[in-house]
Amino acid sequence: MPETPTRIFRGRVADQIVEDLRRQILDGTLPDGSRLPSERELAAYYDVSGPTVREAIRVLTAMGLVNTRNGSRAVVTAQGDTLLAVSIASLVQVEKVSGREVFGLLGVLNAYAAELAATQASDEEVTRLREAAQAIPASEGVAPTATALREFFDTLSAISHNSLLAALCRFITEMQIELAVKFADSDNRDFVQVVGSLHTERMRIVAAVASRDPRHAAAVVRDYHRLAVEQITEARKAAGDSPVSGTGLTEALTSWLRANVTLGGQASNTRGSLL
Repeated sequence: MPETPTRIFRGRVADQIVEDLRRQILDGTLPDGSRLPSERELAAYYDVSGPTVREAIRVLTAMGLVNTRNGSRAVVTAQGDTLLAVSIASLVQVEKVSGREVFGLLGVLNAYAAELAATQASDEEVTRLREAAQAIPASEGVAPTATALREFFDTLSAISHNSLLAALCRFITEMQIELAVKFADSDNRDFVQVVGSLHTERMRIVAAVASRDPRHAAAVVRDYHRLAVEQITEARKAAGDSPVSGTGLTEALTSWLRANVTLGGQASNTRGSLL
């Protein structure tokens, strides 16, 4: 904490404390994982009452910026993926964004990631992408396959060297993979088979990035997403299942967001990178 506190004026004192602490968290003065001073220390620092400090801490907790588990001192939890997940989940639900809109966006984002990676990624990073692609066919079972597929697309977005783009891709990829598994047949063979059938297309993405041709890399990724949708649709038809309706997809997406993106706790059924 700075030696001299921000001057607090009359009015909503707790709101001013929230804004001051939020600024310090976001600019790194109070880094992720650090403990806030005790309530008594904060009250003395800002020259306010204990209840005012507790109100401010409750607001910061609701924002996902601090955690106050087990009655201990508040700990800063300023993680970009967490903040982005909460914001996207809230927007999707408030604006009634459809599942098709969300997942259609992923194709655009991944295409942009490939475009950037073609010019920004080092040779070592392209090798990492290739290794991630090659690891997917060796995966056995739904969970390992999902993890390997996620790792491939996370690597693609990471080597774009655009942190906002990478965070968006990570979160939406997580949602898409979870729902793809959900809508597969009862033993999830559809999911594993579709992922395996697209191995050549993923290797084309690697080759396109390695060619250092951004337009070609983006086009190959768009082709991949189109083929993935076609393969999933055909697999459901072959299994005698009806296509997933737009309403069904949106309801499943909303349900997943409610279950997995929560404030002040660990997201369930995910790799633990959200909250």
